[in-house]
Amino acid sequence: MDGYHRLAEELAASIAGEVRFDAGSRALYANDASNYRQPPIGVTIPRSVEDIVAIHRICQAHGLPILSRGAGTSLSGETVNHAVVIDHSKYLDRVVNIDTVNRRVTVEAGAINDKVNQALAPYGLVFPPDPSTHEWCTIGGNVGNNSCGVHSVQAQCHGHGPRTCDNVQALDILTYDGVRMTLKDGYREEEIDAILAAGGRQGEIFDRLRRLRDAYAERIRQAYPQVEHMPRRVSGYNLDDLLPERGFNLASALCGTEGTCMTVLHATLKLTENVSHRTLVVVGFDSVEEAGDHVPLIVETRPIALEAIDKRLLEHEIRQHMHETALQRMPRGDAYLLVEYGGSDADATCREARELIEGLRNAGSRIVDYRIVDDPAQATALWEVRKAGLGATAFPPPERTPHWPGWEDSAVPPERVGDYVRDLKGLYRKYGYVGAFYGHFGQGCVHSRIDFDLQSEEGIATYRRFVEEAADLVVSHGGSLSGEHGDGQARGELLERMYGPELTEAFREFKRIWDPQWKMNPGKVIDPYRLDENLRMIDYTPWQVETAFTFPDDERSFARVAFRCVGVGKCRSDNGTMCPSYMVTREEKHSTRGRARLLFEMMNGELITDGWQSDEVRESLDLCLACKGCVNDCPVNVDMATYKAEFLSHYYGPGRHRRPLFHYAYGFIDRWSRLASKVPALVNFVSGAPWVSAATKRLVSMPPQRRAPRYAPETFQEWFARRPEVNAHAPAVMLWADTFSNHFYPETAQAATEVLEAAGYRVILPPVGLCCGRPLYDFGMLGHAKAYLERVMTALDAPLAAGTPIIGFEPSCITVFRDELVNLFPDDPRARRLSDNSLMLSEFLMQRAGNYRPPCLPRKALVHGHCHHKSMLHLEAEKALLEAMGLDVEWLDAGCCGMSGSFGYERDKYEVSMAIGERILLPRVREAEPQTLVVTSGFSCRQQIADATPRRALHVAEVLRLAFDEGHDTTPDVPPERGLERRRVQAQRRANRRAAVVAGALAALGWHRGARR
Repeated sequence: MDGYHRLAEELAASIAGEVRFDAGSRALYANDASNYRQPPIGVTIPRSVEDIVAIHRICQAHGLPILSRGAGTSLSGETVNHAVVIDHSKYLDRVVNIDTVNRRVTVEAGAINDKVNQALAPYGLVFPPDPSTHEWCTIGGNVGNNSCGVHSVQAQCHGHGPRTCDNVQALDILTYDGVRMTLKDGYREEEIDAILAAGGRQGEIFDRLRRLRDAYAERIRQAYPQVEHMPRRVSGYNLDDLLPERGFNLASALCGTEGTCMTVLHATLKLTENVSHRTLVVVGFDSVEEAGDHVPLIVETRPIALEAIDKRLLEHEIRQHMHETALQRMPRGDAYLLVEYGGSDADATCREARELIEGLRNAGSRIVDYRIVDDPAQATALWEVRKAGLGATAFPPPERTPHWPGWEDSAVPPERVGDYVRDLKGLYRKYGYVGAFYGHFGQGCVHSRIDFDLQSEEGIATYRRFVEEAADLVVSHGGSLSGEHGDGQARGELLERMYGPELTEAFREFKRIWDPQWKMNPGKVIDPYRLDENLRMIDYTPWQVETAFTFPDDERSFARVAFRCVGVGKCRSDNGTMCPSYMVTREEKHSTRGRARLLFEMMNGELITDGWQSDEVRESLDLCLACKGCVNDCPVNVDMATYKAEFLSHYYGPGRHRRPLFHYAYGFIDRWSRLASKVPALVNFVSGAPWVSAATKRLVSMPPQRRAPRYAPETFQEWFARRPEVNAHAPAVMLWADTFSNHFYPETAQAATEVLEAAGYRVILPPVGLCCGRPLYDFGMLGHAKAYLERVMTALDAPLAAGTPIIGFEPSCITVFRDELVNLFPDDPRARRLSDNSLMLSEFLMQRAGNYRPPCLPRKALVHGHCHHKSMLHLEAEKALLEAMGLDVEWLDAGCCGMSGSFGYERDKYEVSMAIGERILLPRVREAEPQTLVVTSGFSCRQQIADATPRRALHVAEVLRLAFDEGHDTTPDVPPERGLERRRVQAQRRANRRAAVVAGALAALGWHRGARR
């Protein structure tokens, strides 16, 4: 990028935002969610509208193209280009004004769709278009793509159309040549005359647009379907909005232009009343095309959503163990329509649901089965089945052949959707393709990812032939190439098949009016790149690598691992667990997608050329907390914690980068803890002494604000060894005494022991010195990790062969056995036995312990799920256990606590660690009433809470013991941890007494001071 250094310097000197022209940043923005890849010239991240104006001015002076980008979730290639990228999403995300009287909201282009609706919720208003990415997509992206979504039908019920263009009142825009203007949703002819009279660039634009309208008006009327007949016509420019009968609506006309005409600065959106109650009806049919045949009849009942899913999609989800509980609640059928009614009256929406079924039966419809769902939680779970379409179909089992976009959102008039699906299925058969069908059938939009071969010349030639024939097919049904995702590069060159050469020339003139220099996202929509060039997989020639992990779900190939991410961007959401560092930094490189894309570019070798030694990749992975939230939250189950461990094992390989000292300090915490347990009081004194503590913290890169965890005066294993055997003839269970519970929180393991014994089991322990090696993964010390696991498998082989359950209470340790173990040793039967037989305490009690009935504890509880527990082990058993105890539980959706093993103990990560904790978890803990239990199963989570709040969190084992421990204090205003603290004090006193006995014995032997000469 030597030729652009001067440009980068000029931009950096002119804007308050950020300018990034380095290889890593270019790699991050070279891909979106489409099949295409185009590295940008560089990336700018403006902080203000003034920054955007400056970027346009400087790029125009250099004659360089511009690409506006929001969340980068395009499936058609419109958010990648060889251009200067403007990323609006980090800073320009404000809701500027809410006008409840006129039902309008004005937002910046980077405002997130869901955040806008959250701001509107107190007023009972909503912006209806909600694409499946609504939790993280931006309004600027909605405008650029002319997005719709599941509930855009709701807008039609209020007199608006379903597309973003139908719900925009005004756009504040900037042209490439620096002209800023606010364009509204209609102009009278006299207003146009006044603007022309004023002259200038705006007058010129209006004049040329009116001339364009007049020249093509009749052809536009003939070619453009009316929105009431074809609601999802998204392809092409909205030239019909220029017509007099549409009011010369420039705000609408510029929606769906995909950044090819201008840059959106602000959008003023039309709002509708939100519904306060919803009822979902799931109707089963014999086939998806038969479901499509029923759409016209159902549309007449005015639902607020009407979606379809087919049998193939359900099979994909079943095989991938997705939404298992929700799928069990689906009625019978091989395809389904999800019909939702909304309103202010629950009785009314339920009545509409029942009337729908009655109406279908009266019409002679062949319904296989149905289910009416009025419970919001159950309805949400069923909607997740539909929303999972993209993720479930990306790498579907059993073959796991990649399925790609490319013909994923065509649309037809709703009354034609059944016939269109039949014909499209026939086209699939002709080309030997497969793909699930789902989508917005209520508006005729059909989604489908297809198993195109995009990695060979022959496969791409077949792909082109298919798409050309599919374009002719959808046009023959009076439909649109795109019903939601836009044209971009995937469909731009097909527009002439839909509109003919005359209107294609009108599109070209429309762009030229706004962008005469042809510098706004060139090569997209009009005069586009070919649909079969810039395909990222045809140029993917990864180098061959040897890895410690085997990646069995990715054909044992890291090259395949590197393209697992499909770019949908869910990791940019504020909900769920992934990705905690992105949630507080808002940096693409700290999202799961950003890291995955950098690994792809590392394997590709064009932009990132130093492979495993890449500092760009290491820097991106540095703030990965290895929380494994992505394994569960990511639609395609990217496992960034494992990828990070693999990368670091090579980055710090022999003869390469030198490991920092803290890798050894934290990675081998089990070894240091065994040594410390010999003299815990001395270690605690030294670590707590200010002058020693400060020096030690500097040595191991611990932040000065952190307190080192205190070693218990007596380890759990010592406590266990000195007590008599209980339940000698009962079935045995092995309690996994992990390093943290053994050395720092032995009371947790003691409580688990007593709980299991009270349940009628004989508790045994593994040999002293065993450790799962969890901290080693954080630093990529995989050789040591494998050695640890070899020792564990050898030591536990006999009890596992005898069927003895291995019960743990630290989620990260059980996750090693359930996940990393089989990834490192996929062909070792011992690994499979240990993986299958390792359980959390709650899992064992609720799933394996017969008719176990826990004691009751009528308390309130604030429960935070450890990341590994949520993502890998899941919380169903924990939830069932606490519910059976009679606890009044509030489950926090707080994501990660921010500590995450050693992450929070590293000096340069302390601020991020605390910012993550302060998002939700720590404030809620501080707000909790003193008598409310604070419960979490992870050592890291308990340490974060102990460091940052006055509370001490309890493990579920301790909660169980509280329930049947006669000595615990049940006074309502007494914190429940007081009784547990009393146990710790008692343990300290016992240790002191033992130390006094030893000292007395030594004195009796003459080892007192001065006895030896």
